[in-house]
Amino acid sequence: MNTFHVKTDVLVIGTGISGAIAALSLAASGREVTLITAGDSLFSGNTRLAQGGIVFHALDENPRNLEQDILTAGWNLNLLRAVRFLCNKGPRVLQETLIDTYHIPFAQKSADTWYLTREGGHSLPRILFAADHTGQTIMERLAEYIQKQPNIRVLTDRTAIDLLTTHHHAQHQDFKFSLENQCVGAYVFNAQQEKVEAILADFTILATGGVGQVYLHTTNSRGSIGSGLTMASRAGAKIMNAEYVQFHPTALYEGSSKADRRFLISEAVRGEGARLVNAAGEAFMPRHDQRADLAPRDIVTRAIMEEMLQTGDDCVYLDAATHMDKDPRERFPTIYEKCLESGVDMTRDPIPVVPAAHYFCGGVLVDNRGRTTLERLYAVGECSCTGLHGANRLASTSLLEGLLWGHSAAQDIAKRTGGNSRLSRKLQGAIPDWVSLGEVKNEDPALIAQDWATIRNTMWNYVGITRSTARLSRAFNEMRSLSKNIQDFYKQTILSKPIIDLFHGCQAAYLITQAALRNKKSQGCHYRVD
Repeated sequence: MNTFHVKTDVLVIGTGISGAIAALSLAASGREVTLITAGDSLFSGNTRLAQGGIVFHALDENPRNLEQDILTAGWNLNLLRAVRFLCNKGPRVLQETLIDTYHIPFAQKSADTWYLTREGGHSLPRILFAADHTGQTIMERLAEYIQKQPNIRVLTDRTAIDLLTTHHHAQHQDFKFSLENQCVGAYVFNAQQEKVEAILADFTILATGGVGQVYLHTTNSRGSIGSGLTMASRAGAKIMNAEYVQFHPTALYEGSSKADRRFLISEAVRGEGARLVNAAGEAFMPRHDQRADLAPRDIVTRAIMEEMLQTGDDCVYLDAATHMDKDPRERFPTIYEKCLESGVDMTRDPIPVVPAAHYFCGGVLVDNRGRTTLERLYAVGECSCTGLHGANRLASTSLLEGLLWGHSAAQDIAKRTGGNSRLSRKLQGAIPDWVSLGEVKNEDPALIAQDWATIRNTMWNYVGITRSTARLSRAFNEMRSLSKNIQDFYKQTILSKPIIDLFHGCQAAYLITQAALRNKKSQGCHYRVD
């Protein structure tokens, strides 16, 4: 069967804040954009789950204050160029886009004054929020504008399989012998019709999100399996800082729940005064760090794990009833309702919490324009590594990073018009149909579930919050063996979304494990006990 070929100016893979802003900005500049999502709507990513808020700036704040907080949280392994780009330009782009253009209803004290909150690692309150559903509020508004934009074609139920590159796929000798490898789109699986499409694009933007689902416990959405990381690596783009996986200290503990993800208890709850306590009611964070409950996430996470090991308890607790001035029912309505469903009234009961895999600080290496080391390929949001976060992310910088780099990538692409910026007809004709290696439909849900269990347990136990040479070596051997088995299976079996996801998830886990094994230095999220 012939592969259906689609041509577009720009292909955007992923529909969170970074992908949405990139698509909207490009469409406004006159570019034709194809925006694809593996879900059935624009709300399948992680952005909608963001509770706490987005970094803006404190009243009359010097950008150097935010810069210092980011560097401190990131263990000074941050790329200073990226940090200063965000500190100097980020708040202005936020004002121009989310506030002035898309009119996001952030909480206000008056018509011209914002409520600003503070989270762990921040020296000042500088975070805009919309109750405790900031991400959902942002995405709802951006989705409205996307649906009205005639230059954006949204394709749902599309899972990217592989990036199309001139070295790997183009069948004409002119491109095979070219010294420069270029990304010219992607092979995409249409889950509704169960067929592969080739989407050819002048430029491709990866906005596929994080990797949390390769861990046993995570706050991430189901699609956060590191697909962008895997595809970029296979295409030849450089990956950076893949060992730095941040664990959020406070996910709701619901016993042996088998839910796809753990419900996040926003760091803003501690920012508003809540304190972490053990089963005896003792506030233990002052014993671990002078910043106590507002220390950076990596420190708080390890303190919780140490406390649980010492007491033998399955969780610790977040006391929002005793020390918060604001009514949790008004300030954190979503969290309040979720806790009630679990039998916890946060106005009087402490919330049981445990750490969970949350944010990927590494990813596909990019510059301040979102350009990767592969020509015509950009990466924005959590799948990219801008250098901003270093070894540990400062709270609420992720939405601003996604916004700024999505906007910056769109501006850069919009400037690259005419001439060599567009794919030639010869190159378009050199991209072949997808050839399926597998001919047998032997997909077994039980085997796929077992492989996922192996990946998640291996990553949680050996490449998790605390690591050692022995643990990482065990993980490397297990992931190498599993990776080979899954690749063999992948080549023999008729393609489906579960198989594509398993392949991407396994490869992403393997890349993280390899990076962690190579890095002998214990810093930030990469905490080695040896």
